[in-house]
Amino acid sequence: MNPVELASTAPKPPGAAAHLPPVHPGPAPLPTLPGAIVENILHAAFVEDAPYGDITSATLLPAHARATAWLVAREPGIFSGGDVFRAAMVMQDPDAEVEQLVADGQPFATGQRIMGVTGLARAVLTAERVALNLTQRMSAIATQTAEYARLIEGTGARVTDTRKTTPGLRALERYAVRCGGGHNHRFSLSDAVLAKDNHLAVLTGGDPARLTAALAGVRSQLPHTVHFEVEVDSIEQIEPVLAAGVDTIMLDNFSLEQLVEGVALVNGRALVEASGNVSLATIAGIARTGVNIISVGALTHSVRALDLGLDIAIEAAGSRQ
Repeated sequence: MNPVELASTAPKPPGAAAHLPPVHPGPAPLPTLPGAIVENILHAAFVEDAPYGDITSATLLPAHARATAWLVAREPGIFSGGDVFRAAMVMQDPDAEVEQLVADGQPFATGQRIMGVTGLARAVLTAERVALNLTQRMSAIATQTAEYARLIEGTGARVTDTRKTTPGLRALERYAVRCGGGHNHRFSLSDAVLAKDNHLAVLTGGDPARLTAALAGVRSQLPHTVHFEVEVDSIEQIEPVLAAGVDTIMLDNFSLEQLVEGVALVNGRALVEASGNVSLATIAGIARTGVNIISVGALTHSVRALDLGLDIAIEAAGSRQ
């Protein structure tokens, strides 16, 4: 019997919590990228890339020369980063005119124009690499996330990111996950309690018999607004963890058969998250076991930058070419 068949026939223990909030699969509405965060990231990027200005553009280009540039796709994908591209250009030329032709979260084809900018040529070229680096990475994340999300359509599971992000770029990368139809896990260590194996080892002193009481003590200290999740790496840990009243239980590196068994054992008493060794080749099978959430570090930690280019033409007769 395969794991999917097991899921439909496994016994359902009593005691499911009626108040458990549903996990809605599918893409969530896109959030707004806070302008202050984007500006801080761009400021740091320009300090790194042009700490004392762009001496190449300043030497070669007349101060008042203007140019039009198009962000053009060299390969197909899902776009993310329109506000970042715009802010990068405007940071170098406050009077730059920026046009977005492909909305965030929408697909584009090879050769398609995605965004356009007209402004001072020096400013456009100074902003070029920073704008490209960020939009290429964000679009790569959105594109890869869309592929993961496509593979689990109709299963009732959602795909989420992790904290395995580029230092300093987490807000942009999490936004890109949303553009690809994925969901976000906790933003930072300050947002939720997620007890992993090392936490549990210290908390219990290595004594499994202390697990329920130790976690219940943690639960009693938390405000009602704080989400409490615990990672387990064996079937035997599930009941002691559930007895402490956790909100989500993470089944780490479980086989498909173990996931089916774990989902049946939890039986709605907590949300069930699958984590570990998730890839494009395995996610569909994992989703069919009945888990609610599948967290995928690969959405952000190992993407290849999408090939986008900035094609520049000198403005003629005061109009765009």
